Amino acid sequence: MQSDLNRADQLTRRRFAARAAQTFLGVSTLPASIMFGDTVLAAGQGASQLKQIPTAKRVIYLYLSGGMSHLDTLDPKPGQEAMGPTKTLNTPVDGLQLGEYLPRLAKRSAPHLAVVRSLSSTQGAHKQGNYFMHTSYELRSSIRHPALGAWMLHLQGTDNPSLPGNVMIGNDSQHPGAGFLEAAYQPLMVNDPAGGLRHSQRSEFFTPETFSSQLQVSAKLDRAFAEKYDQRNVRAYQDMYQDAIRLMNSQDLAAFDLSKESEATRDRYGDDPFGKGVLLARRLVEHGVRCVEVSSSGWDTHNANFVTLPEKAEILDQALSALLDDLQRRGLLNDTLIVLATEFGRTPEINANEGRDHHPKAFSCLLAGGGIKGGQVYGRTDEIGADVVENKVSVQDLNATISYALGLPLDQIVYSPSLRPFTVADKGQPITQLFA
Repeated sequence: MQSDLNRADQLTRRRFAARAAQTFLGVSTLPASIMFGDTVLAAGQGASQLKQIPTAKRVIYLYLSGGMSHLDTLDPKPGQEAMGPTKTLNTPVDGLQLGEYLPRLAKRSAPHLAVVRSLSSTQGAHKQGNYFMHTSYELRSSIRHPALGAWMLHLQGTDNPSLPGNVMIGNDSQHPGAGFLEAAYQPLMVNDPAGGLRHSQRSEFFTPETFSSQLQVSAKLDRAFAEKYDQRNVRAYQDMYQDAIRLMNSQDLAAFDLSKESEATRDRYGDDPFGKGVLLARRLVEHGVRCVEVSSSGWDTHNANFVTLPEKAEILDQALSALLDDLQRRGLLNDTLIVLATEFGRTPEINANEGRDHHPKAFSCLLAGGGIKGGQVYGRTDEIGADVVENKVSVQDLNATISYALGLPLDQIVYSPSLRPFTVADKGQPITQLFA
């Protein structure tokens, strides 16, 4: 009887300690049996248990905000009225044709590409679709889920401690960031890739000695408060200072300076924010940044699709083909995963404004490098690109595939502050056929 009481008391203490840790630290990866005693919840049920040695060390994620038309780019339908005036380009890869607005990818880069033409989403609005693509979870008012970069840092850590492991280039103010994970996993936001990392240099007013002295005074003043309130928001504030100082003193800060590149190289990527962002992404992964996202806005072509899209696609075609060429030449493509994604496609029907409307039922993305077998097409839509008819891929499946390439544990359960269980790609299953 006494042993039963001791055992019950021990379980009570363990539960208290676990829940206290959850309260103070914000999240938990403790086993469910400790978190909830003998009654183990079905946390992560349905998540893929597939594991592999990582084929990619890092990822460059190119996100086209607004919904790229799959018919005019990655899934053209030659001879169909749904194409409007858009023509089709052949590539060196059997079965792979691209829209006429992507000539460089069609001519040079096609052997590196795995085009997925059977994506399907349940979210048909921009904010919800964007969030779903980044997190694998539907947008809720009660919780904010982590995006891929935060998951990477939480589960695997950084490669270069002097630089942030997660960087977001662009003006996507709706990016989910670190979600419910620690603020340390939040992406560093770079709005202007040509401007470098602003406010990263020590003011000339401070000598190194003066700066160090001021930091010591600040730390002394903060110490009592930090010890009394040892909570994650307080720690995040302290970590922010330490990370900023480490970065300011690092030679790797030059990774953010595009002027280090030749004029010819800058020209190859394009003289626009997206092209400069992609070039910056290449520089950052070379210096050990593990996850870089570059966003491009303006793909919501309800109006004048055939006027807007050629210009947008030209910018994409130039930057992405230059990135693939550079990574290949520098020996980085084999272990750098490139992802091109958008929240949904556009309708086969051309509306009264010569545009295409939202179409989440069927759309496309592409992957390259990082263990992906190039020169292939996965999945198929019907004759006008309206419905998936072969190898349907959910948003969670795409994110599971990215995570699988990076070697992330797909079934690793992480508990939010409200003790809800989550996995990196929800119930997504990786498309293993895409890998070499």
